[in-house]
Amino acid sequence: MAVSLTTRLVRRRSPPLLWRRSFSMSAVDAEKEVVVVPELPPFDYSPPPYAGPTAEEILAKRREYLSPSILHSYKNPVNIVEGKKQYLFDEKGRRYVDAFGGIATVCCGHCHHDVVEAIVNQTKKLQHSTVLYLNHAITDFAQALASKLPSDLKVVFFTNSGTEANELAMLIARLYTGCHDIISLRNAYHGNATGTMAATAQSIWKFNVVQSGVHHAVNPDPYRGIFGSDGEKYARDVQDILNFGTSGNVAAFISEAIQGVGGIIELAPGYLPVVYNTIKKAGGLFIADEVQAGFGRTGSHFWGFEAHNVVPDIVTIAKGIGNGIPLGAVVTTPEIAEVLTRRSYFNTFGGNPVCTAAGLAVLKVIEKEQLQQNAFVVGSHLKERLTALKDKYELIGDVRGRGLMLGVELVTDRELKTPAKNETLHVMDQMKELGVLIGKGGYYGNVFRITPPLCFTKEDADFVADAMDLTLSRM
Repeated sequence: MAVSLTTRLVRRRSPPLLWRRSFSMSAVDAEKEVVVVPELPPFDYSPPPYAGPTAEEILAKRREYLSPSILHSYKNPVNIVEGKKQYLFDEKGRRYVDAFGGIATVCCGHCHHDVVEAIVNQTKKLQHSTVLYLNHAITDFAQALASKLPSDLKVVFFTNSGTEANELAMLIARLYTGCHDIISLRNAYHGNATGTMAATAQSIWKFNVVQSGVHHAVNPDPYRGIFGSDGEKYARDVQDILNFGTSGNVAAFISEAIQGVGGIIELAPGYLPVVYNTIKKAGGLFIADEVQAGFGRTGSHFWGFEAHNVVPDIVTIAKGIGNGIPLGAVVTTPEIAEVLTRRSYFNTFGGNPVCTAAGLAVLKVIEKEQLQQNAFVVGSHLKERLTALKDKYELIGDVRGRGLMLGVELVTDRELKTPAKNETLHVMDQMKELGVLIGKGGYYGNVFRITPPLCFTKEDADFVADAMDLTLSRM
């Protein structure tokens, strides 16, 4: 049983906005009204004094020299200058629990010694040449990566990002099948290049440019979907698309097992096996987008698709694969991979020795430190704590996900499921003041995305839950 909030909260010096006292109160009443805040878990590291530009100076330069499309979180943006394990430090040396992990990217922990050492050692020997020459870094990592996948998925193409990986996967599927049409899911996010933008199905991520050949099926969303958790009913829409929107044949079906940007939506049980069979009968391939759910993040499995008892034809990977290094990959079978020999396919930086050395180090750390198992244990504990908050606060409409890929959806009306967009921003800001950095997502921007480094501890999880509890109690 989780320890109660009051037994874990420790009174300490708080930011001014967290104190509440009326001058008309007696001293005893005032003492009762003092807000208490959770204490950060102990950590045996403090960063050296920071002497660089301030947050205000950096923000001014961003406005002048960077694209206006680059946004920032929080009313008062935080200037992060250092990271260590599951913690981040700002310009004043204040420590935060990183509950966002660089958008599900930092898996081993910030600046993990083994990963940093692999990067530095490789950089000292050979930073870059070309895959036209031989080097063992790329083949060592390709072999190790293939060993984590079902037996025939063993041919690896390295890229620099998830968008690149999904673009290449869609190209391969179209070449292999001779079909152009691809089916994706509503609410999906697969990237922001031309092809992947077509596969993405949220208007907020789509520009008004030509995006052809992608059909979007009804999303098997257990919380907001029309069929609840009945995956087989949602799957019928894929057959309808085949019958009434295509020639009857398609190149591929692409989906995440848990939609990340879409708000941590875990697909309804039974959905993917039915769709997999439907797509196979239509001559198509199944592309598993593991950019966010892969590399042990879900805890129960190393890959998200494994929870659905399906084996994809192509797997796309990024984010956690490099712990922050720009690295992505497409993995497929030898037969399917052969299609790229019809013309010349080349990626200057894909398979860069520094990046692949980092990727191999990440795999070794995950195994050595049993981070997948930790994601399961700590993630299950955190989900229990968050579910308890759902029972306590009407503002929380849903708690979902698995492992350390969790979502908390805020609504102003549970029956109507009205998105609580402003409340979400407020809670985020207040949790930052308490020392928690958290993400948000979903089409309406009302879902907290909790995707911390996989070295997260139960104490960190309790701190996050306590901070959310305190913030919600004051609304």
